[in-house]
Amino acid sequence: MYNYDVLSKKSLGDTIVFDNQYFPDTCESRYPVPVGVTADSTLKRAAPQWSCMDVHNVTAEAETFTCNAYLATGEQTALVDAGAMRGVVDVIREHADALDAVVLTHQHGDHVQQLDAVLDAFDAPLYAYGAHPRRDHALADGDTLTVGDEECEVVYTPGHADDHVSLVSESSLFSGDVVVHDDGAFDDGSFGRTDRPGQSRERLIESIEAILDRMPAGVEHMYSGHGGVFHGDVREVVERALERAERRKPKYPDE
Repeated sequence: MYNYDVLSKKSLGDTIVFDNQYFPDTCESRYPVPVGVTADSTLKRAAPQWSCMDVHNVTAEAETFTCNAYLATGEQTALVDAGAMRGVVDVIREHADALDAVVLTHQHGDHVQQLDAVLDAFDAPLYAYGAHPRRDHALADGDTLTVGDEECEVVYTPGHADDHVSLVSESSLFSGDVVVHDDGAFDDGSFGRTDRPGQSRERLIESIEAILDRMPAGVEHMYSGHGGVFHGDVREVVERALERAERRKPKYPDE
């Protein structure tokens, strides 16, 4: 049951707020108003605006190591990374009949192990920065593409991987492994490891700075390659990740 602390709706315009979550009026069909609370009411302690776009972590139930693979449904239903979980195709089919695009943040094994299975099942075009035998569209820094219902800018973000890109829209950040919310090393702002061959902490720091430079004010949803999904002030999380990366200390004890 929800506990509602009802206030006037006027201060938030056309936004309805329930249980510390915003639900814009345009999303009412997806998030119906609970019984007993009218569309003229809102809650105290409102949280940041939630996007109407549905994003599903289709590898959330994996029992083996994988990245988070995100299915964004909408105008252009897109899968961001394919992950390494067997059965991911079946999970995708629970939410979508077809894919308009598969987008890779980078090509580490935990992000692409199930890529062939996904492409074979859905015959979707593949977007990637790095060369791949099944790539249909080469991504470049500054490109734009639609993910779900949001137009994203491609930001080239090497350091963790030479072919790494992040996707930034007006409200969301798909950050791959460059920035994550939590990963066991840090909570509320961490960064990808850079202790393996071909990786670079200095390039990673520059990449995090690039995200901050090109991320619009008000981005409130962060979908990272590992750890939890974050809804809130994404800029603060990215800034904390940058500060921690700039210490230039080993991220894990075994580095």
